[in-house]
Amino acid sequence: MKSTIEELGPTRVRMAIEVPWGDLDHAFGEVYKELKRQVRVPGFRPGKVPERVLDQRVGRPVVLEQVVQHAIPEVYSEVVRENQVRVIGQPDIEVTRLDDRDTLAFTAEVDVAPRIELPPLEDLAVTVDDVEVTDEEIDQQVSVMRERFAMLTAVDRPAEDGDHVSIDLEARVDGEVLEDGTTSGMSYEVGSGSIMPGLDDAVRGLSADGSATFQTDLHQGPHAGRQADVTVTVRSVKAKELPELDDEFASTASEFDTLAELRDDVRTRLGRAKTMQQGAQARDKLVEHLLASTEVPLPEGLADRELEFRNNALAGELQRAGMDWDTFLSMSGVEDRESYDAEQRKNIEEAIRTQFVLDAIADAREITVDNDDLSAQIVAQAQRNRTTPEQYAQQLQQSGNIAEFVADVRRTKTLAQLLEQTTITDASGNVVDLDALRPQTVRAGAEDTADAGNTTADTGDESEDAAAADDEAPDAEVATAVAVEAAEGATEDSGDVAKG
Repeated sequence: MKSTIEELGPTRVRMAIEVPWGDLDHAFGEVYKELKRQVRVPGFRPGKVPERVLDQRVGRPVVLEQVVQHAIPEVYSEVVRENQVRVIGQPDIEVTRLDDRDTLAFTAEVDVAPRIELPPLEDLAVTVDDVEVTDEEIDQQVSVMRERFAMLTAVDRPAEDGDHVSIDLEARVDGEVLEDGTTSGMSYEVGSGSIMPGLDDAVRGLSADGSATFQTDLHQGPHAGRQADVTVTVRSVKAKELPELDDEFASTASEFDTLAELRDDVRTRLGRAKTMQQGAQARDKLVEHLLASTEVPLPEGLADRELEFRNNALAGELQRAGMDWDTFLSMSGVEDRESYDAEQRKNIEEAIRTQFVLDAIADAREITVDNDDLSAQIVAQAQRNRTTPEQYAQQLQQSGNIAEFVADVRRTKTLAQLLEQTTITDASGNVVDLDALRPQTVRAGAEDTADAGNTTADTGDESEDAAAADDEAPDAEVATAVAVEAAEGATEDSGDVAKG
């Protein structure tokens, strides 16, 4: 087999491939095997029709066409592997020569990952915000705890903000009660605004057994975009009584004996959470630096195809929810579809560039993914998705996303190594302890490496996460085995969005 590769641009190549007839024996064997199962010829037992008879029966051109369709994907994949071409998406195939019993020749044009000239990766430095925990933030956290221990007491007066009411609702359009438009005995906190616009104004001032009618816009269902007349009836009013903030409250709400000890613990937890946020900020700023200092050409139309895929998926979800695009954009606070698509395209392009840069760094540093890397990420994702590691690995295998998962784990590992070599200082000039950032670095990698700002700090105890990870270890080993087995033989690609 002969092959040549011509660069058509920084992100596209044309492969010219010639296949000697002898290399098509496997393809002919598969085609004839299938034809023998399908074709019935008088005088021959099923499956025993000679190949020359099949050529006459179905026509030699038909046989050759099927052989070409069978052979080209295998030959193309072999050329890609042998030449280590980082292909993106599906190729455009053109058969240029088909000489029976001589040669098959074809060309394949396909997008490829760009060759990237990396910036200097020594002496990397980023600056993050200071960690400062204010008394106001501590007060807010303690107030949340205090709310959890509040008592509700029935009162004989009109409802006020902060009261909890039991209500019945009935929604009508053109005088007809909507399907699923009634509910009874719903608990609601007045002033929370958590159900529908207009409800708080209607409920304020109502006593038990009082009713009011208001109008609200419908965003879902067959009447989306119209207004409904909603009647609310208050069945009971209860006032919320908060416990006193004292040592007794501290001992009841926590393991501490005094309120001062509780506040100190809250301060420590908030400080830990903000340190985690520093890790996410350092990661994002490092990615921003890499993108700003690296030229990354994008394959033509790749971002548009990804945007179309996402929009089609979202359109299906909106349809299932009984919503249309206008309603969705209005609820999202987006001016119009053009603005939405422009913002999505910007995010997609940034994600693609980030993937290309991290892949290039991983290649340059020969970073590989081992079983421990896969196990750690499978456990982390399984915990995030509230499933077992084995179940999560099986989901990856069934969805065909193993190769993309491995590629993303490799990028995560690459970014983590870069962060370890980066000097991180806060706004006051203090060097940030990287050991405190490492848990955040690991968790951040499971998210899209280009999706800045999506990491939520966990105010809980990291030791609990570690213990949970240890508990999951046996399942993790099984899950890793499943993932590795499924990943074997998978062609290494750019993965995720870049795969197309």
